[in-house]
Amino acid sequence: MNPSSSEAPGNSAPDSRPSNFLRDRIVEDLKTNKYNGRVQTRFPPEPNGYLHIGHAKAICIDFGLAEEFGGKTNLRFDDTNPEKEDVEYVDSIMEDVQWLGFHWDGLFYASDYFGQLYEWAVKLIRAGKAYVDDLSAEEIRKHRGTLTEPGKDSPYRNRPVEESLNLFERMKAGEFPDGTRVLRAKIDMASPNLNLRDPVMYRILHAEHHRTGDQWCIYPMYDYAHGQSDSLEKVTHSMCSLEFADHQPLYNWFIEQLGIFPSQQIEFDRLSLTYTIMSKRLLRRLVEEGRVRGWDDPRMPTLCGLRRRGYTPEAIRNFVTAAGVSRTNGIVELAMLEHFLREDLNKRAPRVMAVLRPLKVVIDNYPENQAEEMDAQNNPEDESAGSRKVPFSRVLYIEQDDFREVPPPKYFRLSPGREVRLRYGYFITCRSVVKNDKGEIVEIHCTYDPATRGGNAPPDGRKVKSTIHWVSAAHAIDAEVRLYENLFTRENPADVPEGQDFTANLNPNSLEVVAHAKLEPSLANAAAGSRYQFERLGYFCADPDSKPGALVFNRTVALKDTWAKVEKKQGRG
Repeated sequence: MNPSSSEAPGNSAPDSRPSNFLRDRIVEDLKTNKYNGRVQTRFPPEPNGYLHIGHAKAICIDFGLAEEFGGKTNLRFDDTNPEKEDVEYVDSIMEDVQWLGFHWDGLFYASDYFGQLYEWAVKLIRAGKAYVDDLSAEEIRKHRGTLTEPGKDSPYRNRPVEESLNLFERMKAGEFPDGTRVLRAKIDMASPNLNLRDPVMYRILHAEHHRTGDQWCIYPMYDYAHGQSDSLEKVTHSMCSLEFADHQPLYNWFIEQLGIFPSQQIEFDRLSLTYTIMSKRLLRRLVEEGRVRGWDDPRMPTLCGLRRRGYTPEAIRNFVTAAGVSRTNGIVELAMLEHFLREDLNKRAPRVMAVLRPLKVVIDNYPENQAEEMDAQNNPEDESAGSRKVPFSRVLYIEQDDFREVPPPKYFRLSPGREVRLRYGYFITCRSVVKNDKGEIVEIHCTYDPATRGGNAPPDGRKVKSTIHWVSAAHAIDAEVRLYENLFTRENPADVPEGQDFTANLNPNSLEVVAHAKLEPSLANAAAGSRYQFERLGYFCADPDSKPGALVFNRTVALKDTWAKVEKKQGRG
């Protein structure tokens, strides 16, 4: 997607922002005074799981557009399905919305309106617009027809109004078992829109509700509850994803028949990412089958998972803005999200040195009992970040990949006889190697040039082609580092051969645990959630599993930015 296109939301004043059709609709409604100058939106999640990156788009749109025009946004939980909902999800959703940087003006639940929705259902029965149907769910499906064939009337469609009223009241009183009766709207069984073929409004469900307990045993369907909830809250712009476009006529029908506040539904494209599953049902399977470590596993696209991995709310909001809105569903490169993450972390993350796969380096001509402190920048992108002291001593650790006994072509890091710069340290030259019984290199011996302290060029002006990072062995702290890759191997994880499950595309190498990384001592008290750039390695975040003396870090994202290269190639960089 082109973030500079006319479909991408901007972030300046309303009159200078790039256009998109959602903003245009609001601007037009304000011009015509359709809602007396009011803008009221809502974010209506069902509390049956954890929010994911796809929900972040809806959150940013609902809250962001209302804020832009001086309006208000409600957080309303669509809690009409008690078997799948739980207060655990309610709490997590509230936390996620606030973490993204938004605050609701009103907190509501669809269950707040159960009484009013019931009364309105009675009104529709009295008006001959709804009836109690005794058909089973399977029979209703058979009667509904197809896209090319009209539906068939239920034999109970013309049931007398008084009989439907009596049965509906007895449904509410709990006289009938689950699935034996439903309340249906009486619209048009021949409508080309299947949603208008006498949709179910209420079903019997003897289940404990997380808020209302056993007060109700009939529950409204989403299509019946949603628009009326919008109307009760006087929502002016009810923005939802494109799969609800065919439901809009039904949304409008209920409001018109009841003669209530005319909220309007507007649809936009869902956010889909490569290498990512967005289905709550499938994400729940990953958790329940133990394929990930929970809803907040850093490989999950859930907001709590992204937060644990080290994502920032600013990066997500900037990504959503750049991805834009459209009336056509598409898919966005995961690399684009990672680009905005790197861009944000580059500005805010302190730099530190860490060695994930240590190789011991002994500087033979450095005094054995000496240690000194080197000045190191905390963040070259932020002068106010200042500097820190990093201890240096005779024995160091460097990355195994930063040494080759027999260097391949164009390898400029440390090798026998070659000189390199130690970041913030000295120039060193490899003189010899020590191997174990298996022939593996376990230690390298070097000399250093005292005239190059701080990594400065020596007086003779000689240059080196590589700078590597290091950690003083005497001062290093141990840590576990978890390296994450994409959870799925295919761009479209749901694309599997017939007879296979989406789990066939799971990446068996999505997590690598490095048990004995060596970190500079400034990280000893790193708080859970704190983010850093491990120089030359990537961005990392302290995990909640960390304990004093047993730190755990998650790799948030590597330094390589493929999306930036794509943008540059396309003339955007």
